[in-house]
Amino acid sequence: MADLARDPKQIGNIVQRARKKLGWNQTQLGEKSGLRQETISLIETGNPAAKLETILAVLGALDLEFQIMPRSKGQASDIEDIF
Repeated sequence: MADLARDPKQIGNIVQRARKKLGWNQTQLGEKSGLRQETISLIETGNPAAKLETILAVLGALDLEFQIMPRSKGQASDIEDIF
């Protein structure tokens, strides 16, 4: 099942879960994505100032991809039930 995210906090949760599933700490993910550990921490906590380019680098390091598709009819709060 694909994860859905509609805000920076939900993206951060997905990144954190994927990182932990691989057994990596934030420093290791930073090294693999060419970013600092502090940047990974900001993304995982849902900092809205993260650049799209940075998010894509992190997703690439986690072997994840960014997809754009029509929004489902559910509410944003419904997505939280998935997590």
